[in-house]
Amino acid sequence: MARGWILPMAAVLGFVFLYAPIVSLVVFSFNESRLVTVWGGFSTRWYVALFNDRQILGAAWISLQIAVASATLAVVIGTLGAFVLTRFGKFAGRLLLTGMITAPLVMPEVITGLSLLLLFVSMELTLGWPAGRGLTTIIIAHTTFCAAFVAVIAQSRLRDMDESLEEAARDLGAGPVRVFFDVTLPVIAPALVSGWLLAFTLSLDDLVIASFVSGPGASTLPMVIFSKVRLGASPDVNALAAIIIAIVTLAVIIAGILLRRSARS
Repeated sequence: MARGWILPMAAVLGFVFLYAPIVSLVVFSFNESRLVTVWGGFSTRWYVALFNDRQILGAAWISLQIAVASATLAVVIGTLGAFVLTRFGKFAGRLLLTGMITAPLVMPEVITGLSLLLLFVSMELTLGWPAGRGLTTIIIAHTTFCAAFVAVIAQSRLRDMDESLEEAARDLGAGPVRVFFDVTLPVIAPALVSGWLLAFTLSLDDLVIASFVSGPGASTLPMVIFSKVRLGASPDVNALAAIIIAIVTLAVIIAGILLRRSARS
């Protein structure tokens, strides 16, 4: 009998511990007071201030551009790497390639950011490109570690895929390229969408690596928020966080509805 109460209570306490701060943040985003911990009445003034803050809006636009570009490049590179590892069997350098693909998964972000910074500086001195640090260097850096996550997801799906589908397409006269685009790609498409969304989220959320490889005029949204929080919590940051939470919640609800409809059909 006691065991029947312990598990539900533990679950409730766990959810309260996880989501109570989020609920508190959303509530205080409607606070009239400038002090984020003192309730001064209901108001939307900080949402108005947020949409009038050019620094935050500019940083959000930069982060979206970087996230979309990085996620797209990561899907292309990660898919190619996963395809090579699952379809080409044993070849010289396979172990090295596997290590290079999985290394960003376990490498501390500080080490990754510092090594990429040194690489970009060396390339600029030697080749003259990239000229300084900015959007290009951040996109390259984010693609580097996001491709590893996409490769793991795509590799798992390719291993579970029925290879007889590809063999049947080849028996019917399709070439390797057509087999990939007409058979393999549609089958692994859900995994690639998942990988793109994961890469997009990781890029949008990154702070450490972007801090190493960014330059003037290329401050991402996490960098701007971190600089604001260091000077003291600001109510407009609460409003921004509440908007992001609302977008994520809406996306989860839509995904749940689509999954339920696909399951019924």
